[in-house]
Amino acid sequence: MSRRTGQRGHIERSGRWWVIRWWMDVPANEKRRHIRERICPISGLGTLSKSERARRAREIIAASGADTEEYFKKIVKKKGGGLRFQEQAKLWLNHVRSRKRKPVAHSTLESWEGCLNKWINPNIGDLPLSEVNNTVLKSLVAKMVEGGLSPKSIDTYSQVVKTVVASAVNDEGEEIYPRKWNHEFIDMPVVEEEKQNTPTFSSEVMTGLASWKKERERMIFVLCGAGGFRVGEVLGIEIDKHISPDFLTISVEQKVHHGRVEQRLKTANGLRQVDLHPAIAALLKEFVGDRTTGFLFCTRKGKPLSPTNIIRRHLHTALKELNYVNPFTGTHKAGNHAFRRFRNTFLRNKTQCPEGLRNYWMGHKGNSMDDLYDKIKEDVQFRREWAERSGFGFELPSVVPSVPKCTENAEVAVAA
Repeated sequence: MSRRTGQRGHIERSGRWWVIRWWMDVPANEKRRHIRERICPISGLGTLSKSERARRAREIIAASGADTEEYFKKIVKKKGGGLRFQEQAKLWLNHVRSRKRKPVAHSTLESWEGCLNKWINPNIGDLPLSEVNNTVLKSLVAKMVEGGLSPKSIDTYSQVVKTVVASAVNDEGEEIYPRKWNHEFIDMPVVEEEKQNTPTFSSEVMTGLASWKKERERMIFVLCGAGGFRVGEVLGIEIDKHISPDFLTISVEQKVHHGRVEQRLKTANGLRQVDLHPAIAALLKEFVGDRTTGFLFCTRKGKPLSPTNIIRRHLHTALKELNYVNPFTGTHKAGNHAFRRFRNTFLRNKTQCPEGLRNYWMGHKGNSMDDLYDKIKEDVQFRREWAERSGFGFELPSVVPSVPKCTENAEVAVAA
């Protein structure tokens, strides 16, 4: 936007005069204010017809310069131009933190704050917001490339810059500094999905995790692999609220992040029910024991566990002992999505599980009207039958006498 356009003002009576009122930007003021000027007397000498009054009103507004490009640059952009990028970034974060439309998860906010504090503000935070353009972003991208960030991280951080610039709007909600971002000019790295760090587990690795020496963490690994849960979702399970009496179904309604419960899941489709194989349900029932309330996995004081601690202190340790190697990084480390990739890969390629049911269990959003009309989630009996037929793709520890072993080959044969 280079200027304000189309302002015709409002003609009204004021005493013995016809007057025109219009919006005018005023230096040093955040908001515009109404300006009023006389057009002509209502009666007597100098009175004008309705059309003449309208024409005269337009002339008065034009003479004020309110809609000219020069005035816009001098007054309107000056008000935003004095605002530094990091100041606008702070305003933007406060807005997205409290907005009702499309609320943002705490983990996402923390990620945005982290990239702003570590990469963006130290490099461009002191620049006037009006000067953050393709050239500035090009230099920032070059520094991030030099710093060793992955193409995906650079793309994500660059999107934060674009969003902060676009968040500066005028009284009509229009962007003050619209930008046409040019990725070719910026030399934005291309994100190659096949090179993304997206590890999964083999059946052998999952069997090893299912035999981990620590009971609590072992049960977490088993549930994540057999149900396709995120670690935070599993840690948010409460015995009396989310587990069916027969232990065959778990309702995903909340998650744990940094040791605190969040009602908002990662996506709307994350709100779901996951049906378990009877062998997994039996293992879960034995783990719960005589407990009837509280978190399924908790501290000695009954507080929820931290997903980060589970991944870093236990999952990574277990993977190292199993000699697991992440093919993308060459290390023994993998995140909680490796469990979900294992489950999705197994259901999709080694069973005949219906696609709609698989997407429901995994919390994936459909892409067509067929997916929207698919109400498989309402047929609990059908879901449970397929949970048993599909199996889970790894062996359970033989130290649990009440739970039979279930090998991958046997499960595939049943599914076929």
